[in-house]
Amino acid sequence: MTKTILLTGATDGIGLETAKLLASKGHTLLLHGRSKSKLAQVKKGISQDYPETTIDTFLADLTNLSEVEALAVKVKSHYSNIDVLINNAGVLKIPNPVTDSGYDIRFIVNTIAPYILTKHLLTLFNSSGRVINLSSAAQAPVNLEALKGEQLLSDSDAYAQSKLAITMWTFQLSKSLGNEAPAFIAINPASFLGSKMVKEAYGSLGRDIGIGADVLVRAALSDEFSSATGKYFDNDLGNWSQPHPDALDEAKNELLILEIESVANELGAQIP
Repeated sequence: MTKTILLTGATDGIGLETAKLLASKGHTLLLHGRSKSKLAQVKKGISQDYPETTIDTFLADLTNLSEVEALAVKVKSHYSNIDVLINNAGVLKIPNPVTDSGYDIRFIVNTIAPYILTKHLLTLFNSSGRVINLSSAAQAPVNLEALKGEQLLSDSDAYAQSKLAITMWTFQLSKSLGNEAPAFIAINPASFLGSKMVKEAYGSLGRDIGIGADVLVRAALSDEFSSATGKYFDNDLGNWSQPHPDALDEAKNELLILEIESVANELGAQIP
């Protein structure tokens, strides 16, 4: 059975390779990007290779939470259900990591935007759906002052903290929403893959990004992930694993979500 799959950050790296693999299997793809020209190019290329695949594109800058909400509204206006959401878009090293309103872009894009998008789209899922969140082997305790824009972190610290943060809310939504909600799964797609992000941050070609794309496709489609809600898959190990201990601390998870929603509200975003 074909599925309807929304994939953020689909114009480069792991996201693009994942989109190609999913298209080869005939699934309906909702591809997000922040560049209109890149989205058009990706749609054209995939459509030429897989003309039977339905592809829809959605433009949004995830550093702007009003655009994240608009993205959700547009998806909901065109689709009555989604089977899989892959929150793949992320940033590591950028020239100016602070928004005009004073918040850390790494936390906005890697943690807060996917939380808002997921919350707005929950009504489109049934209990067999899946929300797949890109975590990382790099996970570090979250500095809530940095999340709130009150302290600036290095690129590596912000990335590691934002990736633990998305893992934490993955676990907490799985617990709080229960069996009627989609499965919430956190995945480290593998370390130092040859994405644009890794090349810009480390000047390295990295490993084959197909490694990451393969595991995301498995997470979206295979039975081994069907009952994996509230779990963390570490593709460096090729197996399920334990995340950073903070992700297993319900009190810390709840506090993090309160802070995420507080930042979102300060930036004018509505949380369903």
